Amino acid sequence: MSDTSIHSSETARKRLRKRHAKEVRFRILGILAIAIAMVSLLWLLISVVGTGYKAFYQHDITMEVVLDETLLDPTGARDPQKLRGANYRRVIQNSLYERFPEVTDRKARQELFNIISTSGAPNFVRQMVYNDPSLVGQTLTIQVPTSDDVDQLFKGNIDRETPEALRKVSNRQIEWVDSLKATGEIKAHFNKRLFTGTDSRDPELAGIASAFVGSAMALGVAFLLAFPIGVGAAIYLDEFAPKNKFIDFIEININNLAAVPSIVFGLLGLAVFLNFFGLPRSAPLVGGMVLALMTFPTIIIATRSALRAVSPSIRDGALSVGASHIQAVFHHKLPLAAPGILTGSIIGMAQALGETAPLLMIGMVAFVTEIPTSVTEPAAALPVQIFLWSDSAERAWAERTSAAIIVLLTVLVVMNGLAIWLRSKLERRW
Repeated sequence: MSDTSIHSSETARKRLRKRHAKEVRFRILGILAIAIAMVSLLWLLISVVGTGYKAFYQHDITMEVVLDETLLDPTGARDPQKLRGANYRRVIQNSLYERFPEVTDRKARQELFNIISTSGAPNFVRQMVYNDPSLVGQTLTIQVPTSDDVDQLFKGNIDRETPEALRKVSNRQIEWVDSLKATGEIKAHFNKRLFTGTDSRDPELAGIASAFVGSAMALGVAFLLAFPIGVGAAIYLDEFAPKNKFIDFIEININNLAAVPSIVFGLLGLAVFLNFFGLPRSAPLVGGMVLALMTFPTIIIATRSALRAVSPSIRDGALSVGASHIQAVFHHKLPLAAPGILTGSIIGMAQALGETAPLLMIGMVAFVTEIPTSVTEPAAALPVQIFLWSDSAERAWAERTSAAIIVLLTVLVVMNGLAIWLRSKLERRW
């Protein structure tokens, strides 16, 4: 009787209402936190995609060029080395002057030449002739990129209403490129150079191919080093290591290493791999070794968690039917823990892919104009390339930077999606 009166009293009902009100407030705060996080993420994605999507298309100009033999090979020897050093700039200029014969003033002709990529167009023709010297003397129809300023004009990033003195594109240049666009000689195309080109000082020519390959090589080296060593260390610590203070000390330091800033691993790589062992600077080999050091703790912790998630009855059952300890671990427990191990390893690799600071410390900031073919050649990395491009002042670099971020985010999402898929595909119930 007294218990019922206590729980049904006004005081008890007040406490109950108070507790329910706290629960409601907690739910509201939780929903608000999730909403803020989603809005922030959405704002970030809209900002990056809104800036970067324009980099995926670019304006090219179609022009006829006469490969004048008197300019390129007056001796007729067709020597590839001499052809490489010929005056292709003059070839492109003559083509533009013939297209606009009314332009005779020297300053106006210089402005006319500046509507195209002044380094990209001559180099494009140079490479064609170098690969096939028989083209000398012919007239070719080629597509070359416009200058980044003209490209930005057509993309709406340069205001035509701005006074000419404050605008990068002059009134005459606007008149010329508008006429070329009206005749179809200037068109927008999918920007293949962004994916196939290498780094360049001209934004209209810059691409991420060398940085992407460099990142892939460094990540491959990191995985080959970190995965077997990390998984092996985790298995030993969890299954075979004696329980003593020394092992406890190692476990504590592994957990501490997972929280160490990535730049510390870069300093370690600089001191050990470069200065002490003398390994090549700016090479994916060194970058991969540094990323492997950074990923070791993540893989070890993920592997130990996956092993501990397997029911002890699995190992006990194997031991009870005569299996050795090693057989029980490797034949029974490890296969069941494999989904968690792979998931943790892929997430660790994805984290390593996005690191910039350790790669900066070991010098992976080289201006690389060739795609690396081995892990010992100089290379850039995608996060470092983004960092370098973001420091450039021209508006076209902002597009390239955001586009590279989109590519990097896509790779990271794919890697995390692969981790989730592998976990669901390989996971077994017991």
